[in-house]
Amino acid sequence: MDENFKVLISKEELEKRIGELAEQIDKDYLGKEVTVICVMRGAVFFTVQLTLRMKTKLKYEFITISSYEGTDTTGEVTLMTDLRESIEGKDVLIVEDIVDTGRSMKYLIDHLKSKNPRTLKVCTLANKAERREIEVPIDYIGFEVPNKYIVGYGFDIDNNFRNLPYVAYLEG
Repeated sequence: MDENFKVLISKEELEKRIGELAEQIDKDYLGKEVTVICVMRGAVFFTVQLTLRMKTKLKYEFITISSYEGTDTTGEVTLMTDLRESIEGKDVLIVEDIVDTGRSMKYLIDHLKSKNPRTLKVCTLANKAERREIEVPIDYIGFEVPNKYIVGYGFDIDNNFRNLPYVAYLEG
């Protein structure tokens, strides 16, 4: 590990909380099929671990958006890759790594609502409420995190450090 990183959420804490989220989502979607939309690339670790623990019948979809360059947000959200299948009339769960300013999530919610799903819920591993500029509905929150730049477990700096098995932040 880089000496400038400090562990924020351990591997064990991640596993425990993701299991709890999976149980809650299973209760809420009891008897239904859900289309899980993984927001690439950051949410891939979280989506896989979450859905492996879920018992709900599900389908996967993937969407890619971008709003960061390095550690700075550009303020603009760009759709890089859209869904391949229709979500019209379906129960949909967006799985995201982090909601901070709310801009990306608002963009996603608006974009996906235009595709007429029956229901649309949001699950995020990390919620950085301190940075919120636009309020967005979040149905499932893994962890509240401080206003620090985090890495590991899918979070990155220029596509590096995603594979750390814990969430850490940059010190200094």
